[in-house]
Amino acid sequence: MSTVTAVQVNGLKVSISSGFSRKKTKTILHDLDFTVETGKITGLLGPSGSGKTTLMRAIVGVQNFDGTLEVFDQPAGAASLRGKIGYVTQNASVYHDLSVIENLKYFGALAKGTSTPRTPEKILEVLDIADLAQRQVSTLSGGQRGRVSLGCALIASPELLVMDEPTVGLDPITRQALWEEFTTIAKAGAGVVISSHVLEEAARCDNLILLRDGRIIWRGTPTRLLEDTGKSSYEDAFLAAIDGVRS
Repeated sequence: MSTVTAVQVNGLKVSISSGFSRKKTKTILHDLDFTVETGKITGLLGPSGSGKTTLMRAIVGVQNFDGTLEVFDQPAGAASLRGKIGYVTQNASVYHDLSVIENLKYFGALAKGTSTPRTPEKILEVLDIADLAQRQVSTLSGGQRGRVSLGCALIASPELLVMDEPTVGLDPITRQALWEEFTTIAKAGAGVVISSHVLEEAARCDNLILLRDGRIIWRGTPTRLLEDTGKSSYEDAFLAAIDGVRS
């Protein structure tokens, strides 16, 4: 399967106003350069506060930035990208007073005209939540809500799926099932960007971008990370990469 560049980032910088007077600025992301390809899972890994969420917001077009950020050769946030990007936030972005099937139908309706949405029934099948179809979202567990939120992002058949720590707080069985689905989505030809602070999830990605304090400290494949650092665990490898930056 051939790949294309889904995301091209050059000199990306994000700064926000800070302080009581709002006249000071704080830099969140520092001159980032990287690409994301379709057909692969790109993992953004790093501790809390490293800039993962800010970077993902920039990719989907809801964060102001300096530099160049293109998605499928279009400026991030361009109207032409609507329907091409699925975004799963840390907190489930669904309507809690609606049922699961009602949420899926609503987001499917929004996608019409910009993409060819899948049916709600197909999403229920793919995510193994058909038994929850008539349940009101407010009655679901956190893991179940996460799956519904993912379903609402998937229903538009996005060419790029961006997920902000979608497995946080989930039990191992649910986490395993979701990673299998992420892999299936990538193999079908979509680009997948997923953030996590669980470093052992690095092994499930095709490419890694390690962030710390808004800077990329390492890029490459999971195998290469272990080889470069001489470590056997990804947590130890990440710490070694940090030490390499400090030295």
